[in-house]
Amino acid sequence: MLVVACAFVHGAIFPGLARAQDPPGRVIVALGDSLTAGYQVAKHEAWPALLEERLRAEGFPYRVVNAGVSGDTTAGGLRRVDWLLRAHPEIVIVALGANDGLRGQSTRNMEDNLQRIVERFVAAGARVLLAGMRMPPNYGEPYTREFAAVFPAVAKRTGVRLMPFLLDGVAANTALNQTDGIHPTAEGHRVIADRVWSYLAPLLRK
Repeated sequence: MLVVACAFVHGAIFPGLARAQDPPGRVIVALGDSLTAGYQVAKHEAWPALLEERLRAEGFPYRVVNAGVSGDTTAGGLRRVDWLLRAHPEIVIVALGANDGLRGQSTRNMEDNLQRIVERFVAAGARVLLAGMRMPPNYGEPYTREFAAVFPAVAKRTGVRLMPFLLDGVAANTALNQTDGIHPTAEGHRVIADRVWSYLAPLLRK
């Protein structure tokens, strides 16, 4: 499971969340779990950091806040929205749900949490990219089907952009995953960053 201990101490949670010298509105927040936090890879190797590198290289004046918390669920993400809004994000990438699924939690509750997260950010003026997840087949066909359907349903109702599967091209590829078969290697994070970029690019403003 994607469950790892995490320090949760006010402004130290996510370095760079609220730097007074930064102008508001040029922030991208990546809200997720250990797949976003970069479990067992260096900070600069996680896909949010790789996105920031590419943004700078291509002349986009954004900084990316990695708001990934290992072990987090959609309920936990919802509780963190108020704190993350302090960064005045212009764009938010919501990449939650994997831990809900691995714990077999209610897909109805997960859907409600995701919708509330998206709506809160949209109401604050942020553009949102919702990244979908999928469950392995051993969770049973009914549950895996219901789980996968949550993300397009939320995107359709809220009108936000959808990336169907965060781990597209990475999941089940042993060359791109750590020995646990769940968390991407540094190379896996590079693949994720490239895939996220194609969905993120239409939301960017210079």
